[in-house]
Amino acid sequence: MPLFALLQAGCLMAFALLLLAAGWQDLRTMRIANRLSVAIVGAFLLWSLAGLASGTLVLGDLALAVTCAVAVFFAGALAFAAGALGGGDVKLLAAATLFAGSTFLLDFLTVVALVGGVMGVAILAGAPIGPTAPAPDGTTMRTRLRSGLPYGPAIAAGGLWVAAHLAGA
Repeated sequence: MPLFALLQAGCLMAFALLLLAAGWQDLRTMRIANRLSVAIVGAFLLWSLAGLASGTLVLGDLALAVTCAVAVFFAGALAFAAGALGGGDVKLLAAATLFAGSTFLLDFLTVVALVGGVMGVAILAGAPIGPTAPAPDGTTMRTRLRSGLPYGPAIAAGGLWVAAHLAGA
């Protein structure tokens, strides 16, 4: 295996492990450490440099990936302002979007939405997903979802789907 291809494979493995760590951390604590999202961005930078050096990635595709990540970050910031997503979720979503790029963006977001939806339905059904806090009497479904839906695992699932497709490409 050529050196740059090996470096890219290592970056994809790091991406997958960082996603798993972020998903697990969010599931346990309802928080995602900034260092995990920053590390994903670092893995993407190395992956991109290796791709550019080997000729498997062109500058236009890199620019599109960054543009997609910025757009997802701003959309996520709006969701954060509305109380629909946590700040760590927004940063992780944007960092993972770098790897998805324009090629896998819709598939990535679809997997994230489907897994997040299944988790939301499970929480509404009473599944003990995420840290449990005592629910006040008269809790509405909306309050229940806002207080206890760790979205990191859904983002991790979408990112793992992307990593698997990038590794197979």
